[in-house]
Amino acid sequence: MKIAVSRLVTCLCLVFLATACVQTPPGKSFPELRYSHLDPIGLAVNSVEVRTVYVSPGKAPNVEHEFPVKPAAAAERWVQDRIRARGGPDRLRATVTKGSVVEVPLKRTTGIRGAFTTDQSERYDGELELRLEIFAPNGTRRAMVSSRATRTRTVAEDVTLSEREDIWFRITEAMMNDLNRALEHQIAKHFTEWRR
Repeated sequence: MKIAVSRLVTCLCLVFLATACVQTPPGKSFPELRYSHLDPIGLAVNSVEVRTVYVSPGKAPNVEHEFPVKPAAAAERWVQDRIRARGGPDRLRATVTKGSVVEVPLKRTTGIRGAFTTDQSERYDGELELRLEIFAPNGTRRAMVSSRATRTRTVAEDVTLSEREDIWFRITEAMMNDLNRALEHQIAKHFTEWRR
């Protein structure tokens, strides 16, 4: 009886160890890119509509669908955090027209020299575009501003998945910082009639 119990305990331990080995560690968490710490931009409109018309292909060479913080989603959050409807007859529509990042394979060193060289293996080309339009009640567009941000970054062939995700996050963050600065400037210049 003792031998049977001992074998049962041994089998249960082996099963437990086997399942523990196949579990993948939890992925690294990244902060949400938020802009509520910045001063809100008040506009004399009765509503703010946010939409994304860019559709990610969800396959190579595009990789934005794998990003921990997707560029298009970050642009939507920017509108939600920064633009405030202060009342008025007009309405504002914010449209994310582009939010892509394309992975481009780079040429690597071959032969014996290649065995001792760490090359840059991929380049990531990011593009993010956001358009803000103010419409009159009859649907006529009264004003529009638009901004486009791009970023390019290469990675070494020995980069880890965690390091690659860090780079992807930084690409989105950098494009959003550019977009934020550009849109602040354009709104101040071209939406003066609606600033509140």
